[in-house]
Amino acid sequence: MTDRIPRRPRLLAAALGAGALVPLAALPAAAATTPQVTCTSATSGLATKLQKDITAALKNRAGTVAVGLYDRSTNTTCTLRPTTSFDSASVVKVIVLSTLLWDAQKHDRVLTSKEKSLATAMITKSDNDATTTLWKQLGLTKIKGFVAAANMTLTKPGTGGYWGLTQINVRDEQRLLKLVTAKNTVLTDGSRAYILNLMGKVISSQRWGTPYGAPSDVSVHVKNGWLQRATHGWRVHSVGTFKGGGHDYTISVLTHGNSTMDYGITTIQGVAKVIHRDLAAV
Repeated sequence: MTDRIPRRPRLLAAALGAGALVPLAALPAAAATTPQVTCTSATSGLATKLQKDITAALKNRAGTVAVGLYDRSTNTTCTLRPTTSFDSASVVKVIVLSTLLWDAQKHDRVLTSKEKSLATAMITKSDNDATTTLWKQLGLTKIKGFVAAANMTLTKPGTGGYWGLTQINVRDEQRLLKLVTAKNTVLTDGSRAYILNLMGKVISSQRWGTPYGAPSDVSVHVKNGWLQRATHGWRVHSVGTFKGGGHDYTISVLTHGNSTMDYGITTIQGVAKVIHRDLAAV
């Protein structure tokens, strides 16, 4: 069974994002608070515009939202609650794939046909069984090794096989996306291309979230996650990389305290829409 489920209500299978946790009733979303978005940019006026528009998009939205944006082309960064921890749900699958490739690099080998099949199902269809197989194959030592190599110092891999309860945060997710999208000493160019290729082939029903509002000339690579638990209601996350129209940027939006999955999606897409619009205008 995978995350491939109709938009409503997605109650049963969502808990599988934590490795077969029993689903529990969602709690009412927490009261909305005024977000403190911080933006900087080398382009005059862009930081102010983004800060204003992201704040407006989150006005009166309940729950807890963390946002990260980085655009290489304009040296623009926006953050909101960058170090707040969230249960990862299926967003951790990018870490799993990165670890698999990183480990293969260390042993100077290519992925087996089975590993390729599992990786494809894990990313493009968010297949949980494939993820569990790869998680067990790698083991916590290798996963923690990659997380350390990637300088994702606040990310804590889930224990007891519960990969969906890995603790993630916007700062580290943005660090991972930077590694995936630019030359570095952790992931080879081939590994980076492999990850982006699969994130670019996510099935249409799972391409919501950060891609929302992206211009047609911008390439999109995305991975989403969703999970319902008794505390903090629905966790709904989306991380993506975008290139084109004179920009090269990454967006991470993590949320919990959502009353429904759709509520979380709407929150994420409200943020994504203004980010794409503001960047396209410069």
